[in-house]
Amino acid sequence: MLQTEQNEGEMMRPDMAARDATAGLTGAEWLVLLALSAIQFTHIVDFIIIMPLEPNLKEALRINPQQFSFIVAAYAFSASLAGLFAARFMDRFDRKTALLWLYAGFTLGTLFCALAQNYVLLLAARAVAGAFGGVVAASILTIIGDAFPDARRGRATGVVMSAFSVASIAGVPAGLYLANHFGWRVPFGVLAGLGAGVILLVRFVLPPMRGHLLRGQPRANANVWAMLLQPNHLRAYVLMTALVLSSFLIVPFFASYLVANMGVSKDQLPYIYLCGGLTTLLTMTWFGRMADRFGKLPVFRVLALLTMIPMVLITNLPPVPLVVALVVSTLFMITSSGRMVPAVALITASAAPRHRGSFLSINGAVQQMAMGLATILSGAVLGETAEGQLTGFPLVGILAVGAVLMSVWLAGRLRSAEGGDEATIALDEPERLDAEICAVGAE
Repeated sequence: MLQTEQNEGEMMRPDMAARDATAGLTGAEWLVLLALSAIQFTHIVDFIIIMPLEPNLKEALRINPQQFSFIVAAYAFSASLAGLFAARFMDRFDRKTALLWLYAGFTLGTLFCALAQNYVLLLAARAVAGAFGGVVAASILTIIGDAFPDARRGRATGVVMSAFSVASIAGVPAGLYLANHFGWRVPFGVLAGLGAGVILLVRFVLPPMRGHLLRGQPRANANVWAMLLQPNHLRAYVLMTALVLSSFLIVPFFASYLVANMGVSKDQLPYIYLCGGLTTLLTMTWFGRMADRFGKLPVFRVLALLTMIPMVLITNLPPVPLVVALVVSTLFMITSSGRMVPAVALITASAAPRHRGSFLSINGAVQQMAMGLATILSGAVLGETAEGQLTGFPLVGILAVGAVLMSVWLAGRLRSAEGGDEATIALDEPERLDAEICAVGAE
């Protein structure tokens, strides 16, 4: 056991550690982040676009809020089950190889969404996309954890999570434009085409990611129950659940509430996502730098507490001018997305490198399950008047605020695992890594 821990500590050389504490991101690291951000962009657009499409889907497929909540939940529950299944195998393979196969499956699932002709087929297609998409998201976080030590992990996480902002600025508004003018299936077809191009980008840009297969790293399938029940892991899973509940009680019906209750037209919805995306693009990386400089936990707590203000406002506002809706929704996006940067860095560090892939796969499963449950719960609380307005949204806001307060307390209970702050690979020296892996194989 002692030898294993020594080997893990030796995986990042002293000169690497010294550079990590003071230097910025290297060219090789920026290339990796570019590839991961491209994947994250398409994944986020695919996941988010279904929510503002709710008015379109209600009209085209003649569904009610509860049926729409099942469309969102199908993606989440499928991703959760797939994450639990994948956890047994995630640490046995090159991270790049696993990511490419998973992302190819996600791209096919998105294409099936474009081809769906009715409610049942769309439900099934969302389940396929979710099964692969959820594990893709976990793979991205795993690669960040392997490639970036804690001293720069906040910055790296902020860069990749900025893909959410780009998705809000360009992806979602463009998708809504295509849906409003050419039909709700078109955005998914375009995303599938983009996904094919991203596969080629990742294939040529991402280096081998095998640092976790060095000395002391187990090759057998992971024990999922042991990973689930490890105390520190449990705290991370509960924290992720609270984070997701605080957002996804509101987000799935956010667009519908804006249109039905706050007086925002469907044609004005793209402005909501455009403003939110532009501001979060400017703030996400900055929050990551602040987390690296001042500590992940303090930055998370400040942002989490600030999130409660727009949460309460956005779930209680009556019909308002567009500018008011823009201000409140933008504050909500800045704070709710910003707190996730230090939170994800904290969660990533709570598992040892040799278990990182399996742990984050299970964490992704927990995240997706919480999304599905939050959507179902929100759909059960909400009602609809004869005029089409949503009822019960203030109660949804109260529940979300309670989840925020729970997350602030839980974050302080999380602990960094042995070696959890360390990287396992120098991205600018993939040849050295391959030589070490060959030496291990020879032994």
